[in-house]
Amino acid sequence: MSNSKETTDVVLIGAGIMSATLGTLLKELAPDWEIKVFEKLDKPGEESSNEWNNAGTGHSALCELNYTPEKSDGTIDTTKAVKIYEQFQVSKQFWTYLVKTKRIQDPEEFIRPLPHMSFVEGEKNVTYLRKRYEALKNHPFFEGMEFTDDPEKLKEWIPLIMEGRTSNEPIAATKIDSGTDVNFGALTRKLFDYLKEHRVEINYNHSVKDVKRTNNGLWELKVKDLRTGSIKHVKSKFVFIGAGGGSLHLLQKSGIPEGKHIGGFPVSGLFLVCNNPEVVERHHAKVYSKAKIGAPPMSVPHLDTRYIDGKKSLLFGPFAGFTPKFLKTGSNWDLFASVKSHNITTLLASAFKNFPLEKYLIQQLLLTKEKRIQELRGFVPTAKSEDWEIVIAGQRVQIIKDTKAGGKGTIQFGTEVVTSKDGTIAALLGASPGASTAVQVMIEVIEKSFPEHLKEWEPKIKEMIPSYGMTHQDHPELFREIQTSASKVLGLTAQSEKEPVYQ
Repeated sequence: MSNSKETTDVVLIGAGIMSATLGTLLKELAPDWEIKVFEKLDKPGEESSNEWNNAGTGHSALCELNYTPEKSDGTIDTTKAVKIYEQFQVSKQFWTYLVKTKRIQDPEEFIRPLPHMSFVEGEKNVTYLRKRYEALKNHPFFEGMEFTDDPEKLKEWIPLIMEGRTSNEPIAATKIDSGTDVNFGALTRKLFDYLKEHRVEINYNHSVKDVKRTNNGLWELKVKDLRTGSIKHVKSKFVFIGAGGGSLHLLQKSGIPEGKHIGGFPVSGLFLVCNNPEVVERHHAKVYSKAKIGAPPMSVPHLDTRYIDGKKSLLFGPFAGFTPKFLKTGSNWDLFASVKSHNITTLLASAFKNFPLEKYLIQQLLLTKEKRIQELRGFVPTAKSEDWEIVIAGQRVQIIKDTKAGGKGTIQFGTEVVTSKDGTIAALLGASPGASTAVQVMIEVIEKSFPEHLKEWEPKIKEMIPSYGMTHQDHPELFREIQTSASKVLGLTAQSEKEPVYQ
C-alpha cells in the first residue's frame, strides 16, 4: 500500500453537476491552475446528477407551486419564484457561452424546449392558481403564461390527463411554452469531457477518507484508490466538497466552525416510468400540482415529459421513503455516523418536531405498486399498471440546523453552501432546486473563496454571463436580448407546442 503526497491548487470532491460547473468556471477564469477531481464511482454524474435519479428536471419556477406560497392576507408571494427563475437564466447564459465557443457540442443532448404547466383540482386550489397567474402574468420572466379552467381547453393542453376524468370538481391549469427539459446527467458528462481535454486530472474510483487543515494553511486530503487499496495524501489551496449526500461527513471531518450544529435527514425516492410508447406520445409537458395537506415540499406530484438518451420518456412521482444512506451507493451507517456531540441536540429537536414528516415517509415506504398506480390515476385516470414500472430515484439529504425563523432542528428544503471564514473550503448541502441553479451557486462560491481575483476575473465572468452584477428585473431589455440569444444557440426555438425543432 503506497502513501504518496501531492500538492495542487484546487480539489473538487465528487463528479456531479456542481463540481463540473465549478471546475469549468475556474478553468475559464484561471486556465493555468492545477485542478484535481476525486470521485468514488467509476464515471461522472452517477448519483444525484444522473438523469434517472430525478423524476423531473429544469426547475425554473414556471410551474412549481411551492415556490409561490399564499400569504396570510391571501396574496401570492412571488419572491422565491422570481429568484429561482433568475438563477436558472444564469445557468442558461453559461451554457450558451459554452456552446457558442464550442466548449461543448450538441445542446439538444442536454436541453430541449418543453411547456411547463401547473394543474390543480378543487375550488380552493383553482382560486389559488388564478391568483398566482394574476401575480405572475405581467412579470417579464413569466411573459406568455396562460390560464384556463375550461375543460375543453384543458383537453387540448393535456389530453392524457383529461381523458377519463369523471370528477365534477373545478379544475384549472396554467401553461407557459418557454420552459425546458434539462438532462443534467448528459450535461455533467459533457463538462467532464471538456475538463479532461483541458488538463484537469480526474480520478475515478477514488474515495476521500479525511480532510484536515495543515499548519501552513493548506488542506490535506487522505484519498484511497478503491481499485488498488493504495492511499495518497493530497494538499490543496482550495477544496470544494460536491459529494451530494456524502458532503456532510467530509464537512464534519474538516472541523471548520461553520460546519458545526448541522445535521442531515436522508430521504429516498422512487418514481413511475411509462414503458408504453403510445402513452408517452400523448403527453408533452412538465405538469406540477400541489402537495397533499401535511406533506413536505419534496412530495409535490408531477407528470414529466423527459428526454433521456435521445428518447422521449414519461415519468410520474415522486414517492418518498426513508433509508439511513446518504448516497444511493452509500452505507446504512451514514446517518448514524453523522451524529456528533455538536449536532445531537439539533437532530433530536428535529426528530420531535417532524414526527408528521416521519410518519408520512413511513406511509410512502409501505405503498405497494398498485397503491402508487392509484395515486398516478389522480393525474392519469386511464393509467394501466402494466404500462408503468418503478424506478428507484437518487438519495437526497435535507439539511437540519437551528434557525431564527424555525427554531432548533429545522429541516431546510433547499440548496446551501457552507464556506469557511477564509473561503479555502466550501461544501454543498441540500437538494432542490440544486442543479438548475448550479452556475449561480458556483459563482457565489467563487466570490466568497477568491475575492482577491474578482477584479481581474470580472471581464471574463461577464463574457460568460452577460447579466453578471445586474438583475434581469432591473434590465428587462437585457433580459430579452439574452433570452433570444440563448434560445437560438441552445436550439430552444419551438415550431409548435407539440414538436420542438433545433436551429
